[in-house]
Amino acid sequence: MKVLNPLKAPFGTAKFSRVKNVSYHQWEDAFDVEFDDGLSFLEPHRTIRKANRISPKAIVERVELDEELRHGFFVHYDNGQTAEVSWAFIRELPPKNCPHCK
Repeated sequence: MKVLNPLKAPFGTAKFSRVKNVSYHQWEDAFDVEFDDGLSFLEPHRTIRKANRISPKAIVERVELDEELRHGFFVHYDNGQTAEVSWAFIRELPPKNCPHCK
């Protein structure tokens, strides 16, 4: 599954909007991230795993929204690892010359 979203802005140009809700859809192996301004993105789990160097065998236990600032969320895995995902990771396109973003 490849998610291409024309609503994502180039790196460094996205407007901040607080994360309203996040949920993990196991059947799609993706996270549904909803923002206060009404935009919603389906972010593939593999991109979050890769960015946070999470083991491929790790299983999602729970997803936790940062309740205070609502600037991102945390994904907790059964092996003790935790992925931290910021609003910018979801709303912005990575730089084209980024070697580890491919």
